[in-house]
Amino acid sequence: MSGKFDFILQDVAGLTEAGLFINLRIMGSPADAWMIVDGKRVLNFCTNNYLGLANHPRMKEAAKKAVDEWGVGPAAVRSIAGTQGLHVELERRLAAFKGVEDSLYLQSGFCANQAAIAPLVGRNRATGEQDVIFSDRLNHASIIDGARLSGAKIVVYEHSDARDAERKIEENLPKFRRGLLVTDGVFSMDGDVAPLDELYEVAERYGVMTMVDDAHGEGVLGGGKGIVHHFGLQGKFDVEIGTLSKAFGVLGGVIAGKRVVVDDIRQKARPVLVSIAVTPADTAACLAAVDLLEESDELVAKLWENTEYLKKGMAELGFDTGCTETPIVPVMLGEAPLAKQFSRELFENGVFAMALGFPTVPKGLARIRVMNTASHSQTDLDTGLAAFERVGRKLGVI
Repeated sequence: MSGKFDFILQDVAGLTEAGLFINLRIMGSPADAWMIVDGKRVLNFCTNNYLGLANHPRMKEAAKKAVDEWGVGPAAVRSIAGTQGLHVELERRLAAFKGVEDSLYLQSGFCANQAAIAPLVGRNRATGEQDVIFSDRLNHASIIDGARLSGAKIVVYEHSDARDAERKIEENLPKFRRGLLVTDGVFSMDGDVAPLDELYEVAERYGVMTMVDDAHGEGVLGGGKGIVHHFGLQGKFDVEIGTLSKAFGVLGGVIAGKRVVVDDIRQKARPVLVSIAVTPADTAACLAAVDLLEESDELVAKLWENTEYLKKGMAELGFDTGCTETPIVPVMLGEAPLAKQFSRELFENGVFAMALGFPTVPKGLARIRVMNTASHSQTDLDTGLAAFERVGRKLGVI
């Protein structure tokens, strides 16, 4: 008799045959330049810990102190009894850091995208009126999910193409009540940067609201303040989405921008209304990260020094690193089975760098995404490059 989960077994078999089944590796140490992974000490090229803050002494001390003062959890949602003084202080500091009027602190960057979109655009079931979202073709899954949940019409424009965005706006906006243009700032799989200045000009010309997800730009671009500062647009974009789990090294998401917009989201967003607030330890560690970024740009400078060194080394070895403009360095390999094999060989050579294939990236564009950080030394980078050379030559990639 056919089992009710046969479809799952078939799906898993298909993923395994295609080399797409994900086997989770187990970390046995804090996120740092070198880590214990599946019981083996390896050079870490996997995490998004851009500035090396995930294991920073001041971050850990702030978290420990917060537990003593505030306990381990807020025990309520933000809208009832979960908004602690630490949350309010972090929101004030983040708004000042980013040069905007207000900010809202949430559980993750994924939650922030889901929280921000629906209050701005959607569909009025009573009247049938609908709004429209203009979305980059390669936007992050959290943007796509947030857009779908909103009920608004989604119109996709070609990747980083402001002219196509304008064509789509001109053609579609008159049919709808209002519009929102949303884009990633830094695209996490390729490391390229959205033409934010051009997109802003287009959106302003047509009266369309603007939103950018700066998950991979915060702590990296604009002297650490993000992609909006990188383009000199601070205070102009209506909504900035951020995460505190990458360059900040902790956990949480942020919605920043104009006070009227953030206030409205604060009243309506489900992650605020029906999900637990972020823990005191995480919040205090985020405050410590803001302190470190405001005190010095040394870590940001080190990250970019390492980035240029690594890219130059990869190019000299003959690897294709695509169109990256950031510390995200994709080593393009094509088919998922080759990328998986390359990753396994690297691990045997003492380097932890995971393969990314479909559905994370399009079919035929599998890669090893190399993530260097400010905590890597030049010796670390040389060790990594030597391993890539050995594996690349063994597998006929270079």
